[in-house]
Amino acid sequence: MTEKLYYIDSHMKTFTATVLACEPVKERFEVVLDRTAFFPEGGGQAGDSGFIGDIAVFDTHEKNGKVVHYVNQPIPDGSVLDCRIDWEKRFRRMQNHSGEHIVSGLVHKKYGYSNVGFHMGADFVTIDFDGFLTPEQLAEIEREANYAVAANYKVTATFPNPEVLKTLEYRSKLELTENVRIVEIENTDICACCAPHVNSTSEVGLVKILSSGRRRRGGDGVRITMLCGLDAYENFVRTHDNNAAISMLLSAKREETAAAVERVLAEQERLKQRNAELCRALAHLRAETIEPSDGNIVIFNSVLDEPALRELINGAVTKCSGLAAVFSGSDEAGYRYIIGSRKIDLRAAAKQINSGINGRGGGSSEMIQGSCKESAENIQKFLSIYNI
Repeated sequence: MTEKLYYIDSHMKTFTATVLACEPVKERFEVVLDRTAFFPEGGGQAGDSGFIGDIAVFDTHEKNGKVVHYVNQPIPDGSVLDCRIDWEKRFRRMQNHSGEHIVSGLVHKKYGYSNVGFHMGADFVTIDFDGFLTPEQLAEIEREANYAVAANYKVTATFPNPEVLKTLEYRSKLELTENVRIVEIENTDICACCAPHVNSTSEVGLVKILSSGRRRRGGDGVRITMLCGLDAYENFVRTHDNNAAISMLLSAKREETAAAVERVLAEQERLKQRNAELCRALAHLRAETIEPSDGNIVIFNSVLDEPALRELINGAVTKCSGLAAVFSGSDEAGYRYIIGSRKIDLRAAAKQINSGINGRGGGSSEMIQGSCKESAENIQKFLSIYNI
């Protein structure tokens, strides 16, 4: 049986161990040690990585009751080696996990909601609660969580005997009766958990709730996205630097960038509407200049927007006895097209037309639209003589 050093000291970074077994499994090797500080995946926390001697451990799991270390090359049985875990990765995970306990404990105390889903990803931590929390309520939870961090509350982990366990009120997603590990955060939370945690809340450093929304699956409730500790600090630096750049671009104070962006968006919307008006007016003027034709009319225009191009086609179909087509784009990037006619059933003709211009698209009997990859010269040649 492997001695689980991570339960004795969650901050143990190095240790010496004897290799009990090393078995090849597919393209990797599974190593079992007589003692280990490598935490196997569990409780929502990923398995540790690091080194056994000079051999890299890329993951750790518990398998058939054994702690298995995954490596890419064999290690002789009986080897006594110095081992070290990737401490920064482990510490960041402990910060996020302990921060999650603080938040979940406060939500449970204040609103009675349970944590029904927890995931610690490479970029973010997500928690699902079985009740809905407003942004204002979450802001208060975040504030209280950071007060708990500042208070430097003690964090302890124990395996209470069954009789003591019966007297405890603790959070747990499962019905547990034996070998239950209880993680208690002073004045904040009591929860069943198998993962290593920090020794005091001050080690969490910072708790930041980044976003919230309704749970995607499993009924009503809220999913929050959060980060703690060094991960939260680095997220703050990235966000702060991005906001500083926006501040400079908009010539606005950093605390006023949102209002500045709103002004830019409002102006953009005004210009967008004005552009649409001008495009429609230009389309009508262009349609008036089209000479009547007994055949087809083909127009290339990369200035008008799509609604205006349809307006242009509506005017052009009255000037021809065949079809009217407008193409927007370039030979390099390809073209978007709209084709209209009052004489030709375009729905029936779409396949033949698309074949001739290397395109794809469809629509109604009076108008079709799509895209094509033929050159302007070849499009012009094909449609100038096209007849059905």
